[in-house]
Amino acid sequence: MKTNKIKLFALAIAFFGITSFAAAQKSYTLDAKSTFSVAGTSTLHDWEMKSASGTGTASLNISNGKLTEIEALSINLLAESIKSEKKSMDKVAYETLKTDKNKNIKYVLKSAEKVNETTWELTGTYTIAGVSKVYKTNVKTTVTKDGLSLQGSNKITFTEFGMKSPTAMLGTIKTGQDLTIKFNLNFNL
Repeated sequence: MKTNKIKLFALAIAFFGITSFAAAQKSYTLDAKSTFSVAGTSTLHDWEMKSASGTGTASLNISNGKLTEIEALSINLLAESIKSEKKSMDKVAYETLKTDKNKNIKYVLKSAEKVNETTWELTGTYTIAGVSKVYKTNVKTTVTKDGLSLQGSNKITFTEFGMKSPTAMLGTIKTGQDLTIKFNLNFNL
């Protein structure tokens, strides 16, 4: 009789342990407050293009108000949602991004490693202009009662993604090779 009670108790602990683990991992959807930008230089001036039209999901573990695991993260951004203050610049950017064949800019997480309570190192694949490259990205995380924010940036170059630096006005204005991708991802809890 005593053995049956011990087995029943062990079974209950195992069941609740598995249930707790399964419930801890949760899928979240990117909200409308998320922002994306790409910035660079040219022989005329520095420039920046922005978008707030990304979609995405994340599988996260948040316990006691702290992010404890990033299991999955996937972001999709319509390439032509990125805008500057000038339509002529947008047109050149879309040609450079080859948006006629590559409608989206994508990011897919491969792994995540916790650096400290508010910093994580993400390893993931960016797909831009039809070319995929793996990058490491340090992100700052903030958990509030309403949601989770991931902020970070990456330095890339046009040539890494098979693109040519844009020029304008018959080549008199040239864009620098280096770009900075910045993001602020918000997920509602």
